[in-house]
Amino acid sequence: IGTSFGAIMFTSVSSAMAHHRHGGVDWHVFRCVALGILVGTYCGSFVAARIPARYLQMFFVVFLYYVATNMLLNKKPSASRELPGFAGMTGAGAVIGAVSSLVGIGGGTLSVPFLVWHMDMRRAVGTSAAMGFPIAFAGCLGFVTNGWNNPELPQYAFGYLYLPALVGIVAISMLTAPIGAGIAHKLPVPKLKKFFACFLYVVATKMLIDVL
Repeated sequence: IGTSFGAIMFTSVSSAMAHHRHGGVDWHVFRCVALGILVGTYCGSFVAARIPARYLQMFFVVFLYYVATNMLLNKKPSASRELPGFAGMTGAGAVIGAVSSLVGIGGGTLSVPFLVWHMDMRRAVGTSAAMGFPIAFAGCLGFVTNGWNNPELPQYAFGYLYLPALVGIVAISMLTAPIGAGIAHKLPVPKLKKFFACFLYVVATKMLIDVL
């Protein structure tokens, strides 16, 4: 999870800038949730670092099944509700960050469903991409802190951030991201959702089998 956050720091910046060029990021909303995200993710990393691996895996399995099912059902709440105030947005950011820290994600699977209640889908996706950086930064910092004195970590581990894996993931993702973006613009969104949902089901089922 710590290494995942490290990689997300790089990919989220690239994604957010791409959405920004198309006017798809609501920076006012980003500023409102950023503080909550930083606090929630950092604090959540301490919880994640102390939860037995088995329970963390089970949480991840349930989370993946939930996200995949929502994608297949294609739930689309109407963007008719008003955004909450600063305190409400900060609280929402804290919850999104805390849960994201448990499963090592950029928060899009949580922030997009929340934001789409208050804005159109494209701006929700773009704003969520920007929110990925503070989530990844705070999460990475938290896992580095929690794993700093762990004697069982392998060589080249920076706390719970494993540098060889980070370098490999970032290097390859920088090469493949443009390819994926091109495919995403050509394929219909419903088909992309179904492909991704099926992939999540496979990952969740494999992990569930390992845990049991």
